[in-house]
Amino acid sequence: MSKRHSAKYKIDRRLGENIWGRPKSPLNARAYGPGQHGQRRKGKLSDYGLQLRAKQKLKGYYGSVTEKAFKRLYTEAARVKGDTGENLIGLLESRLDAVIYRAKFVATVFAARQFVSHGHILVNGKRVNIPSYQVKVGDKIEVRERSKQLTVLIEATQLAERDVPDYVEVDHNKMVATFARVPSLSDVPYPVQMEPNLVVEFYSR
Repeated sequence: MSKRHSAKYKIDRRLGENIWGRPKSPLNARAYGPGQHGQRRKGKLSDYGLQLRAKQKLKGYYGSVTEKAFKRLYTEAARVKGDTGENLIGLLESRLDAVIYRAKFVATVFAARQFVSHGHILVNGKRVNIPSYQVKVGDKIEVRERSKQLTVLIEATQLAERDVPDYVEVDHNKMVATFARVPSLSDVPYPVQMEPNLVVEFYSR
């Protein structure tokens, strides 16, 4: 299992954007990169630089997705009929940890990965502890009975900073969610602009 050793908010500061829209992001206090050279004026990015940045932003948003796993999702998105960028977003949002995060069972994408890995989640009645598990439309995702009173779970459902999108149907009283449909880019409530088309260009070079 991959593990994030660096502080997650370094991603925000490096990219210069509060990519999760969190109130605690350091960018809310100082909108520049980390380190002693963080305030140095940045030069104009090349086409490759823009593509790389778009990939880092999208990959970083979903927490601990490794480059190998992300490239595998891109390959799958390119193989399926339709717009590759839209397909990539659909595959990312179909990950079990992403659905758990969208359902507001946890506060962050990093917590979602951990929550699934620790065996707190059932998919169609069976325990699944693989964060990258691909959820299908109509799948029922629920918190295991003995985990429903966890403090992190109760606190997350009460967060006012984001809403549950309409492609995830959720009952917080029963701690049950259903993946209603695969979303398109315009459906996903990203706090910042994501550019999957540039990610496609990056891998198509």
